[in-house]
Amino acid sequence: MSFFENVGDVVSQIWDAATTPVDAPAPSVVLVCAAVAAAVVLVRPTWHVARHLITIAHEGGHAVAALLSGRQLSGIRLHSDTSGLTVSKGRPRGLGMIVTAFMGYVAPGLVGLGAAALLHAGYAVGLLWLLVLLLALLLLQIRNWFGLWSVLVSGTALVLVSWFLDGPAQSAVAYAVTWFLLLGAVRPVLELQAQRRRGRGSRSDADVLARLTPLPGIVWVGIFLVVTVGAAVLGGSWIWAPVD
Repeated sequence: MSFFENVGDVVSQIWDAATTPVDAPAPSVVLVCAAVAAAVVLVRPTWHVARHLITIAHEGGHAVAALLSGRQLSGIRLHSDTSGLTVSKGRPRGLGMIVTAFMGYVAPGLVGLGAAALLHAGYAVGLLWLLVLLLALLLLQIRNWFGLWSVLVSGTALVLVSWFLDGPAQSAVAYAVTWFLLLGAVRPVLELQAQRRRGRGSRSDADVLARLTPLPGIVWVGIFLVVTVGAAVLGGSWIWAPVD
């Protein structure tokens, strides 16, 4: 069998697995996944490590918004302190810049909401492979070594889960990741306002939006919170609802 036939066979297997609905795990498994995700978000040491995943989604949100609004994406940098930076070129003001600045903090929750919709439809394995694809696309825009390492580790972990684990284990991971995105999207918004109260948020997305619009930064923080909490509530209801 030639190399291209081997590649085609692998792609076919991935496609079949990704597009075949699977049964939802037992409610007790879903509850455990939610509890684990909540613990990761609430416990400081685990949050410090897992927050890198939220940063990846955050900067990915900026990047997608920049491209969709007609801006030229220059690259993404992810740092070991869980901060990140997405650079795009275009008009310094206007709707495109507003949308780009807005999408960062809400992106993890919206990604989690989309993931919950896929789980509700039964595509837990498809969700894992879709996340791998999104990370691969994001990798093309990474411009520093830590960012490269962070995205590669995340993507490799998902590939190993999607390829080697059995169906129930894959579903459990998909549910845990989704719960983490939904719940983990809220904490950075709260941390943002805490930093702003200490006078350290002048360059935050909320304050950038305050300079671009008539609304003050605290209002934008409130909007971030409404979107992320709303996504968590709605996504959670989809996860718990019976599969159609």
